[in-house]
Amino acid sequence: ASCEELKAAYRRLCMLYHPDKHRDPELKSQAERLFNLVHQAYEVLSDPQTRAIYDIYGKRGLEMEGWEVVERRRTPAEIREEFERLQREREERRLQQRTNPKGTISVGIDATDLFDRYEEEYEDVSGSGFPQIEINKMHISQSIEAPLTASDTAILSGSLSTQNGNGGGSINFALRRVTSAKGWGELEFGAGDLQGPLFGLKLFRNLTPRCFVTTHCALQFSSRGIRPGLTTVLARNLDKNTVGYLQWRWGVQSAMNTSIVRDTKTSHFTVALQLGIPHSFALISYQHKFQDDDQTRVKGSLKAGFFGTVVEYGAERKISRHSVLGAAVSVGVPQGVSLKIKELEKQRESTATDILQKKQEAEAAVRLMQESVRRIIEAEESRMGLIIVNAWYGKFVNDKSKKSEKVKVIDVTVPLQCLVKDSKLILTEASKAGLPGFYDPCVGEEKNLKVLYQFRGVLHQVMALDSEALRIPKQSHRIDTDG
Repeated sequence: ASCEELKAAYRRLCMLYHPDKHRDPELKSQAERLFNLVHQAYEVLSDPQTRAIYDIYGKRGLEMEGWEVVERRRTPAEIREEFERLQREREERRLQQRTNPKGTISVGIDATDLFDRYEEEYEDVSGSGFPQIEINKMHISQSIEAPLTASDTAILSGSLSTQNGNGGGSINFALRRVTSAKGWGELEFGAGDLQGPLFGLKLFRNLTPRCFVTTHCALQFSSRGIRPGLTTVLARNLDKNTVGYLQWRWGVQSAMNTSIVRDTKTSHFTVALQLGIPHSFALISYQHKFQDDDQTRVKGSLKAGFFGTVVEYGAERKISRHSVLGAAVSVGVPQGVSLKIKELEKQRESTATDILQKKQEAEAAVRLMQESVRRIIEAEESRMGLIIVNAWYGKFVNDKSKKSEKVKVIDVTVPLQCLVKDSKLILTEASKAGLPGFYDPCVGEEKNLKVLYQFRGVLHQVMALDSEALRIPKQSHRIDTDG
């Protein structure tokens, strides 16, 4: 969009959402919120450098990395080159969004024999001249998420573990519902071969903008009976980068834990103190993040308690766009020495809360558009112009073999009519989910825009892909009524 087009759209939306145009208190409040969003968007898009940064990094780039990006790239043209590369990877990201997969593979290697040779006095024994290094434990876990509705998400996870020749596995299913903008609840069901069935309930609630609480109740069924457990975590943001946690755990392993975590762009620092049964300890951990393309990190920690003392140090390095390879050496008294190797598949963070917020904003925008749309329709009718009869956006199922599949579409008749100007409607090559009054009803799935409109008294119809440019009216859209 050119500067002139941005200014025209900004003025139009300001007139549409201006709080002074609405007398109803509820509509006035919604108009104020949307008016502020429009103003913020214009401030970003009207400046070439911030606009280029937003195209690539979104709001996070503007808040945290904006100036660094400008200094490194210098010109918007160079930043846009990076943006074009990211666009080519959009298809793979879209696939990741559907299930939000997350997986971890950890391998433990016992290296004690390198440092403490138990058989030095028996050098004539066969094989005693070589230190014994063995893999003594391994852990594999995987989870996927499936959005069911705008507020409900199903989560399936599983894990397999083995240590010193003994192994086991478990599988968990959770159903999470976003109850409001301030909280959510989650029901959990699990089963494993080492432990019996598990039933749990987790609740999250924002108490203030800087403080939240999480409570997890669980019932573990086993051959020894039912074992109840309760964990409560109270957290507070101490400043922009620091969070303090208070945790109480009651059950098989009761404990009280206090920790402070500071996370910045270049470092991650944790200090914790736990009093509990059977484990009590003090922990200090520091992680340094290098600002390179591979996101290299080095870390070290010291943990001391009734079990002894453990010193751990290691590093992580990004090996692909979705994977990180890390290794850590752990030296302990009396545990000995071990080496841990880990590969982690990154997840794209996407929450049901964001989807619900977008839906609420779209519905509020449609309510605020009603009066403007009425005037637009009157003007168009007076000159036999463009009238949007019906418009739908989302996933359409036309294949007869997929009749059982749920159709996920939303009515966008009012928002589209509001975009009509001088008997024309022009949409650019971009996802329609970002238009005023729209939202994404089926994240990660293919979407279309279906429009039935009237021009010069004749019905027209068109179906367009989500990111396809669209210009209305067109002669080719005309519905043939001869038959």
